[in-house]
Amino acid sequence: MEQYKKEFIEFMVDCNVLKFGDFVTKSGRKTPFFINTGFYRTGSQLKKLGEYYAKAIESSFGTDFDLLFGPAYKGIPLTVTASMAFSDMYGKDIKYCSNRKEVKDHGDKGILLGSPIDPTDKVIIIEDVTTAGTSIKETMPIIKAQGDVNVLGLVVSVDRMERGQGEKNALVEIQENYGMKTTAIVTMAEVVEHLHNKPYKGQVIIDDTIKAAIDAYYEQYGAKN
Repeated sequence: MEQYKKEFIEFMVDCNVLKFGDFVTKSGRKTPFFINTGFYRTGSQLKKLGEYYAKAIESSFGTDFDLLFGPAYKGIPLTVTASMAFSDMYGKDIKYCSNRKEVKDHGDKGILLGSPIDPTDKVIIIEDVTTAGTSIKETMPIIKAQGDVNVLGLVVSVDRMERGQGEKNALVEIQENYGMKTTAIVTMAEVVEHLHNKPYKGQVIIDDTIKAAIDAYYEQYGAKN
């Protein structure tokens, strides 16, 4: 596992973004782990988060793209911090864009926030996590309404490695349904590998009990591919 992945896992723990217990996902699944990027709450945390996204984007897509798109609302700060980090780290000025939940009818009108999307743009979508691919169904029509835009792919912070609408991994379903590449900064398998029975700052984050709950969750909701 690359060093930046290990650091990102520990970063999520430090920021209280990665939690273990009893939760319910947006898709209604009861889960023993939860990733809430809303807990990145300071300037320094957002700066580091953008750098991790930038590393994952460059690793999977290189630098030949024009715009980062982040679905509202959590995707808005993700596009801002990742585009800034990409400029600093790789020397390429990337545009950022997000959608509004409601169309604005005055001033800076329309549904888009940030840079307009040019039909010739190569676009990468960034999100926090994807469980069932619901937000992509809402996002793609917004992007495609701007013209014959080339959406290269999707980057999320954590691949939950569970089923989407069918039996396959949600990210694999998105890749197949929309013909674009999908990737994550880390997968849950990498999270478990790095934290299971390995003390971090004097505490075992994933002990055998939590590991058993995660295994049981994947028995029910794990992707079959």
